[in-house]
Amino acid sequence: MLNFKNIALRRGVNVLFEQSSFTLHKGQKVGFTGANGAGKSSFFALIRGELHLDSGDFSLPPNLEIAHVAQETPPVACSAIDYVIDGDQELRRLQQQLDAAEQAQDGLKLAELHGALEVIGGYTAGARASRLMNGLGFRAEQEANPVNAFSGGWRMRLNLAQALMCRSDVLLLDEPTNHLDLDAVIWLQDWLCKYPGTLLLISHDRDFLDAITDHIVHIEQQRADIYTGNYSAFEKMRAEKLAQQQSAFQKQQREIAHIQSFVDRFKAQATKARQAQSRIKALERMELIAQAHVDSPFDFSFPDPGRIPNPLLSINKADIGYGDKIIIKQTGLSISPGDRIGLLGPNGAGKSSLIKVLAGEMQPLTGTREAAEALKIGYFAQHQLEQLHLDENPLWHVQQLDKQASEKDIRNFLGGFDFRGDKVLEAVKPFSGGEKARLVLALLVYQNPNLLLLDEPTNHLDLEMRHALSVALQDFQGAMVVVSHDRHLLRSVTDQLLLVAEGKVQPFDGDLDDYRNWLTEQKKIDNKSQEPESAANAVPSVSRKDQRKLDAERRQKFKPLYDALKKAESQVEKLLAQQKQLEAQLADPALYADTEKNRLKQLIESKAQLAKDLEQAEMAWLDAEEQLENAQ
Repeated sequence: MLNFKNIALRRGVNVLFEQSSFTLHKGQKVGFTGANGAGKSSFFALIRGELHLDSGDFSLPPNLEIAHVAQETPPVACSAIDYVIDGDQELRRLQQQLDAAEQAQDGLKLAELHGALEVIGGYTAGARASRLMNGLGFRAEQEANPVNAFSGGWRMRLNLAQALMCRSDVLLLDEPTNHLDLDAVIWLQDWLCKYPGTLLLISHDRDFLDAITDHIVHIEQQRADIYTGNYSAFEKMRAEKLAQQQSAFQKQQREIAHIQSFVDRFKAQATKARQAQSRIKALERMELIAQAHVDSPFDFSFPDPGRIPNPLLSINKADIGYGDKIIIKQTGLSISPGDRIGLLGPNGAGKSSLIKVLAGEMQPLTGTREAAEALKIGYFAQHQLEQLHLDENPLWHVQQLDKQASEKDIRNFLGGFDFRGDKVLEAVKPFSGGEKARLVLALLVYQNPNLLLLDEPTNHLDLEMRHALSVALQDFQGAMVVVSHDRHLLRSVTDQLLLVAEGKVQPFDGDLDDYRNWLTEQKKIDNKSQEPESAANAVPSVSRKDQRKLDAERRQKFKPLYDALKKAESQVEKLLAQQKQLEAQLADPALYADTEKNRLKQLIESKAQLAKDLEQAEMAWLDAEEQLENAQ
C-alpha cells in the first residue's frame, strides 16, 4: 500500500497541496484529477522519488516495482520491439546473467536461470511485446524498424508500450491517451482494466476514467482528497457539494439550459434507434455533469454565424492521398447547415487527410472541392499550436484578428478561456500545451465560423475545459466535422457518424459501442488473414446469385422485426409533433386569462398524458431495436 499522512508539497512559493491524508491499496485503480498546475504530475514525481515532501509522511513497501512512461525517447538504433522488451528489466537482468553463465560454462547456474526465465514468462516476451505494439497501432513490419526512425508521437507510443511491458506492482500513467487515436484508446482501456497491479492514472478523458478507475484523488484548493467510485461517482458527490453554493446557482442553470436545448434538438430528429440508445443514456447524465462544473474558470460560446449557405462545402469524386499513394478513393461528401459529423476509422485510414482537404489545406488528387461563397471555416489541428507567435501574448493574437477591438473587450473575451489579469500580456512561449490549445480555440471562436473542422481538439485540455468546449459546441448553430479520441465529446456534440476505412467514407450505422465491436471484428479478420490457410479449412466462396438469395431470405426472416421497429419510430415522431403543437398552444399568453381556465386545464392534462404516451413509445422503440439486434 501507498500511505500518505498529512502531506504537503510546494513548488517555489506556491502550495500545491497540504494537510492531505489517504491510503492507496494494492490492486486499486486510482484516477487523479484537478486543474492544470494543481500538482497531479508533481504527485507522481513524489512517488518516483524525484520530489520530496515539504512536510508529512509518505511510505510504501520495499522492493516495489514502479513503472512509468518516459517523457523522452533516446534516438537509439535498436529495433522497436527490442526497445519495448527493455521495459521488462528483470528479463533483461536474467538474459545478461545467462550470457555470463554460458561464457563461464556453469551448467548448474544455466539451469537455474532458465527456470527463472520460465517462471516470469521470458520465453514469450517477444510475443507479449508484439501484442502490445499491435494494440497501440504499430504494424508487424514496423517492429524491426529502428527507434530513431519513428516520429515524436510514435516514440511516445513506444515509451507507453515499454511501460506496459514492465511486470510492475505500481503503474503510473500521466495522460497516456494524448498521442493515441480512438482505436488505441479503446485497446489501452481494455488492457488497463485487466492490469493486476495498482494503477495511478492522470487523464482528462471522462469515458476512459469511468471505465477503468475505482477511486478518484481530486486536487483542488490546495488539498488532495480521495473519493470511492469512478469519475461519474466522484462528479455526483462533488455536484451535491457545489449545488449548495448559492453563488454558483445562476451559472449552473445557464449551462443546464444549453444542454436542454441540445436534448430538444436531438429528440426532434429521432431518426436512428441504435444511436438514440447511446445518446439518451449520455444525455441523462449531462445535467449532473453541468452541476459538477459550476465553478469552472471557463465560460465562452460561439456567436451566431448568421445566414448559412446550403450546402456549405462539398467534395465530389475525390481521391485523397500523398504523391502516388491514394488513401481514400472516389469519395463524395456534402456538408449542410446543422450537420454534426463525427469521423471514425483506424489509424492511417485518412481521417486527418479528409479534414485537411475539407479545410483547403490539402488538394484532392482528383475530383473537386466546392465551397460556398459565404463559407467561414474554423479549423483546429495540432500543428496550429506551432503557428502561434511565441514571443507575442494572447492579447496581441486577438488584436491581429480585429484591429478595432478595445483592450477591455478582448480581455473580457479571453477571460472566458481563463486568460486573466497579467496572463493576457505574457509571451506564449512558456505556455503549457493546454494553454496553447486554449488560445488557438479562443482565436477560432473569435473568428465566428459557420463550419468547424476539429481534428483532436481536446488534446492537452483538462476536464473543465473539455466540458466548457462540449457545452459551447452543443449550442453552435453552424455545421461541424470532428475527429476525436474523446468518446464523451463525440457522444455529446455529434449526431452522425462516418466511417473512414479501406479507402472509403461511408455512413456508420451504429454508435460508439458498435464501433468498438467493429474494431474487434476487424482485428479478428486481420489476424485470420495473416494465418496460412490450407485447402482443407478454406471457406468456399459464395456466388453473387446465391448471396442475393441469402440476403433476400434474411430480409424475409427479419421482416416482422423491421416492421415493428419502423412502426415504433413512426409513433415516436408522431407524438413528438403533437407535443410540439401543444407546447406552442401553451406558450400563448391569451390562454392564461380567467375566461380560458377550462381550456388551459384540458391542455395541461393532454400534455401530461402525451408525456406518458411518448415515454411508452420510446421504450417500445428501444425494445424493438434490441429484439432486432438480438435476432441478428
